[in-house]
Amino acid sequence: MLEHVWQQQLSPLDLLERAQWVYPAKTAIVHGERRISYREFYAEVQRLAAALAQAGVQKGDRVAVLLPNIPQMLVAHFAPLHLGAVLVAVNVRLSAREVAYILDHAGAKVLLYDAELAPLVDGIRAELPGVETYVQVVDAVAPPVEHRPDRDYAAFLAAAPASVPRVALDAETDTIAINYTSGTTGQPKGVQYHARGAYLNALGEVLEFGLSAKSVYLWTLPMFHCNGWCFPWAVTAVGGTHVCLRRFDPADVYRLIAAERVTHFCGAPTVLTALSSSPAAAGQDLHGVTIVTAAAPPAPQIIRTMENMGAYIHHVYGLTETYGPHTICAIQPGWDEQPVEERARLKSRQGVPYLVAGTGLRVVDEEMRDVPRDSETLGEVVMQGNNVMSGYYRDPEATARAFRGGWFHSGDLGVWHPDGYIELKDRAKDVIISGGENISSQEVEKVLMEHPAVLEVCVVGVPDERWGEVPKAFVVPRPGTQADAAALIAFCRERIAHYKAPRHVEFGELPKTSTGKVQKYVLREREWQGHEKRIN
Repeated sequence: MLEHVWQQQLSPLDLLERAQWVYPAKTAIVHGERRISYREFYAEVQRLAAALAQAGVQKGDRVAVLLPNIPQMLVAHFAPLHLGAVLVAVNVRLSAREVAYILDHAGAKVLLYDAELAPLVDGIRAELPGVETYVQVVDAVAPPVEHRPDRDYAAFLAAAPASVPRVALDAETDTIAINYTSGTTGQPKGVQYHARGAYLNALGEVLEFGLSAKSVYLWTLPMFHCNGWCFPWAVTAVGGTHVCLRRFDPADVYRLIAAERVTHFCGAPTVLTALSSSPAAAGQDLHGVTIVTAAAPPAPQIIRTMENMGAYIHHVYGLTETYGPHTICAIQPGWDEQPVEERARLKSRQGVPYLVAGTGLRVVDEEMRDVPRDSETLGEVVMQGNNVMSGYYRDPEATARAFRGGWFHSGDLGVWHPDGYIELKDRAKDVIISGGENISSQEVEKVLMEHPAVLEVCVVGVPDERWGEVPKAFVVPRPGTQADAAALIAFCRERIAHYKAPRHVEFGELPKTSTGKVQKYVLREREWQGHEKRIN
């Protein structure tokens, strides 16, 4: 009987190896004036792997990177894999305390950091006895910085051989990346990805969004966030072109879309809001550009605005624990012919599982029974499939809680529609219970986003002597308009039940994560300071 010699362990590194074989001279990475071919990309990955090995990195060791969206960040998504090491991509916008916690908890052996972040790194070295090697990356596109005594990235590579032997991985049991959650309800948790899940989710991005060798992907989404939703591996898989963007700026985005003929980019709804409200948006034509949006449920108004500019929107949903996107609002025949308002409403739903996730999606009650598909009954969204984490690093108790009943529990509340699509209504912790009535903060936000004076909004429950808590809206006014609290409240009361309308409105900026997600807990904690949360 023949051995199954044609089978191999799935790894994202295979995607780059094929791309450099098929498209050696094709541009893989654009960064400023630099053009890096797939042959050069692969050679740098091999050289970095050799340098890491020379620094003592072995299979299972953690290699941390503190880098923005620059070519070295893409290289880091492949080089540790060559050694069977684990990539820990750290949010560059975290505080020194948060970065130190993550590096220590992960047990990082090597840290590659951007020279602009050198002061932050200098301040935490004493707290990181496990980090044996620091490598500073100087980005030619960044402002000049003071040189540090650490190994320079270029010198680090130059001192290493061209390559070292590749280390075999078990695609399902060996961790290849640890991504840390935002830690909004405690210390961040390390979400473990394995090679098979990363490989398959990357192919999921290819299939769902039509990536090909002609695709030009703009890095508006931070690569440190869920490994860039697996797009570093997905774009590479098809031999597409990565266009790096060190910092998000609407004017730069529009400039690069035109100059590089960008076909795809990703971003949270707040990113789309920033693009659509920027003075640079005037006269922009985004026909031919596919935008993938997630991170927070988008209001139909955001989708409508971007599609009126010519872009084609795909709405996805997932968590760090699901390698980024797990569901997509799959476009049904006939949707594109609908009026833009109806199309935007349909696309604002979270949808159905990715092809690579199969049927691993349910909305369940507290007894793990499916809720009716009636568009009304609220339940928790739970997931299974190839793109669900293998567990939290060094936290078996949290892992067990997350997988109770054999399904990953998202903590998101939603409804199931008769057509099988799910729609989120709130995070469990964000539901407002006023006088015994449940109020979806997201429902109120979607209504307020329809008001012409509202650019962004966040709704949370605040203390109330009679009702326990009531909705309060925090509003960012649209430039050039005059927002009025009473008018906004009346606008809501005309469109939803009066008890759901905000009782209070406050104007100002909203606290956000580095990926553009509004931090409701910051506003909620501020409002409840000195109050005991009592819900009637």
